[in-house]
Order: sequence, then C-alpha cells, then structure tokens
Amino acid sequence: MTPAKAKVVVSGWHFVAAAAVIMLITTGARQCAGLFVSPINSASGFGIVNISFALAIGQLVWGSVQPVFGMFADRHGPVWVIVLGAVLITVGMGATPFVGSPLMLVMTFGVISAAGSGAGSFSILLGAAAKRLAAEKRGMAAGVINAGGSMGQFVYARVAQTLIEHLGWVSAMLSVGASAILTIPLAFLLRHEEEVAPVLDPKDHARSAAKAIVPPSSLLADVKKALADRSFWLLAAGFFTCGFHIAFLVVHLPGEVALCGLKASVAANSLALIGLFNVAGSLIAGWLCSRMRLKFLLSAMYFSRAVLVVIYLFAPHTPLTFYLFAASLGATWLATIPPTAGLIGKLYGPRYFATLFGLVIFVHQVGGFFGAWLGGLALQRFGDYHWMWFADIVLATGAGLINLPIREARLVPHMA
Repeated sequence: MTPAKAKVVVSGWHFVAAAAVIMLITTGARQCAGLFVSPINSASGFGIVNISFALAIGQLVWGSVQPVFGMFADRHGPVWVIVLGAVLITVGMGATPFVGSPLMLVMTFGVISAAGSGAGSFSILLGAAAKRLAAEKRGMAAGVINAGGSMGQFVYARVAQTLIEHLGWVSAMLSVGASAILTIPLAFLLRHEEEVAPVLDPKDHARSAAKAIVPPSSLLADVKKALADRSFWLLAAGFFTCGFHIAFLVVHLPGEVALCGLKASVAANSLALIGLFNVAGSLIAGWLCSRMRLKFLLSAMYFSRAVLVVIYLFAPHTPLTFYLFAASLGATWLATIPPTAGLIGKLYGPRYFATLFGLVIFVHQVGGFFGAWLGGLALQRFGDYHWMWFADIVLATGAGLINLPIREARLVPHMA
C-alpha cells in the first residue's frame, strides 16, 4: 500500500467517526420527542391528536427535506447543510415551549426542528461516506454511522427524561435543542472531500478505464432510472413500513406505558434500550451486508418485527415486558438502514446516492406520518392502541414479503 493510499483510508474512517457523532446528536434530539407529548399536552391543553399531528408533520418534513438537501450535498458537499440543520433544530425546539396554538406547534416542532434533523441525517451523511470508501466498506460504514444515531437515542432518552423530572419540560427541551450546536464544529471536519476522492478498490481501475469513454450520468437521468425500476419501489414500499413502525413507537410508546399504569421512567428506559441494542444491531447489520444478500437481510428484519409485536400483545404488560420488547426491537430498529443504503449503492452507484437515498427516506417518512398521526387518532377513538398494533403486524409481514422480489445480484464467494 502506498503512503497516499494509506492516507486516503485513514481520512475516510475519520470522516465516518465524525458523521457518527453528528448522527448521535441529530437523531437523539429527534427520537426523544415522544417524552414531551404528555408534558406539552398538560401545559397547553392542545390535545393528543393535535400534538400527534404536529409530530406526524415532522415525520414528513424530516423525510421530504433529505432528497433536497441530498441534491445540494451531492453537488457542494455536506458541511453547510449540516450547519443549517443545527441552527434549525436549535430555533425550532427553542421556540416550541412558547407557542400559543396547535398551528404554531406544527411550525416549530413539526417543521423547523424536523427540517434541521433531516439536514444532519442519513442521506447526507451516508451519501458522503459512500463517495469516500470502497464498495465493500460502505456497508460497515453505514452500520457505524447508523450506530451513532442509535446511541443518540439511548443517551438522549435518559438525559431528556432526567431533565424533565428535575428541571421541567421547558428547560429539557431548550437543552436538547441547544445541543445541536455541537454538530457545527464536527461538520467542518467533513470538508475537502476531493482530497479523499482517489479510488480505494483496486478492482475499480478496470472500471475507471471504461468510464473514460462513457459519458457521465446526470442527476436527472439517474433519478429517472431509479423511478422506472420496480426494485426501487419495492425497496421503498418496505421502508414505508419501517417508518410507520418507528414513528408509532417513538411518539406513542410513552402513552402505551401510561395506559398500562406504569411510570414515565419505564418509557424513557424502553426508548433508551431500543437505542442501546440497536448499536449492536446496526454494527452487525453492517457486517452482514458484505456476507449475505441484502434483500434477505431486510426481509428477516421485517418478519421479526411482526413476530415480536404478536408476542408483546400476549405478554403481561409489566416493566420487564417493555424492557425485553424494547431490547428485542432494538436489534432491528434502525438496522434496516445499512442494507437499504447498500441496495441503493449496489443498484445505482454512489454518484447521486444522497439524492436517491433521500427519496427512499421520504417514503419511509410518509409511513412515519401515518404511524404518528393514526396513533393519536386511535387513542382518541378507541381509548387504546390495539388497532395500531394489528396494523403494524400486517405491514411488517407485508414488508418482509415485498423485499424478496428485489433485483439483487448473488454474492460472489470471496477468494483469498
């Protein structure tokens, strides 16, 4: 290995570490939102449906901004996108305690802060990583960055609940929002992407010769190619279910815990356990991405969620049940990201990855909108979440099936 090549590899993994910490902060701030639902309702009287709707809009906004910010990052780099995101999170969460109407709650908690979280999230960070690392390293890099987001959920759930209990929900929300400023110095570690652009994979030398006589693709052409591909829509449809599942639990798990007569700390501990166990789940998923076909990995994850929800419904609803349920769910919680990102990279290449993955994330968040909003409607209409759990089982089973026909090349056995 030449000195120049060694420098490239080190720089790439330093980038991955910085991106993982950014994900820790932006995801942690977003995934603890459910802990504020009851305090906001008690303080404002807006009602669970209005608050759920604001968070549901946040799911849509978080997804819809990612292809937009992804296009900018693909062309100009991720630094200023992440800086903008930090400002939006801080402003949005800082203004939320002082709003006077459900509409303003939608604007601050549902639009501004959610847009900020999207600016420092998966499509931007994974897209930049895909351009820095060889193809066989991208799955592991996605797992590491994703694990950062999961650790954020673990850390922020406990910290936010502690702040709510000791300082009140207003101080807790202001503190969570202000923590986003920490992503700004990290963002500047992601500069000078052109310095780490040389090819890392020796196999790419042959491909580079072919590219010399093939006109480079355009963003519009690659997007059209993906949208015309059945595999893209099958992948996105499965990811819709992932969004429904995650948003429902992030927003309404504290409400489910309260309906069972348990303390709010049980909900915070459960959300933290989901994040903690997904650190391991994300790393394992990233490792498996180079060892098995990605569509089979995704199918197994979705089927497992359906099974876990069925077990939960028949189990006694004690703190131990919630903790075991959370730990089991955590194994696949955001671990769907590495194989989903890997399939995007395998099918369409890294050049416009942030844009294409952003489009898939948007579909994920359409599912998130329905998971958050319908949960509030179900609670108001039926007094519990049983119909949401049944819907989750059906959707997870469907997602497991719909990933199987995705076009994916068989793994080539590695030769030493």
